[in-house]
Amino acid sequence: MKQDGRKQAKQIDILCNDMIGAQRDFIKRLKTIDFRANFYESIMGATDLNCLLSTASVIIKEETNNSDMVFFLHYAESFEIYTFDEKQGNDSQWQNIENCFNPELMINICKSNKICDINDMFAMGLQGNLTSLNELSAVTIPLGSFGAVQGFMLVYRSSENKLNNEEIKKISSVTSGLSQAIYACRILTHTSK
Repeated sequence: MKQDGRKQAKQIDILCNDMIGAQRDFIKRLKTIDFRANFYESIMGATDLNCLLSTASVIIKEETNNSDMVFFLHYAESFEIYTFDEKQGNDSQWQNIENCFNPELMINICKSNKICDINDMFAMGLQGNLTSLNELSAVTIPLGSFGAVQGFMLVYRSSENKLNNEEIKKISSVTSGLSQAIYACRILTHTSK
């Protein structure tokens, strides 16, 4: 009798833990949906590329615990680099991280068309002060739509507060829409000239 009670209690415990895990997963998905909705609402109607990228930068920075970011957009034979953050005090060692990205590295990152961490970037040719760069938690996230890569965004902060998979997934969840908005802004800019 006691053994049946223990077995039943164990089964109930397993069921409760499964329900709690499912609830956590559901809440994470809702938070991602909420982030996406707020992001798209904020960039809706943007027709100026600088305004669009500045808005995207602010929203992503808020969502990722004040990470910094740089946008690298590929144009015919070159890249344009967009930064919107004022680096603070002890982050000054990374103030011009975009200078560590040479054209070959930028092309390699675009060709990979995947999320790259700092080790991937080193393997592709990232150059700079290794000590400082190793103190970064950084990822590049491709910006592309319909199979065409328009560039990438670099999201980074101190390795003491490493970017986690949940944050990277949230950012990645809006890149398709952001890429389409970038494309639309480029078309509008080109046709207005």
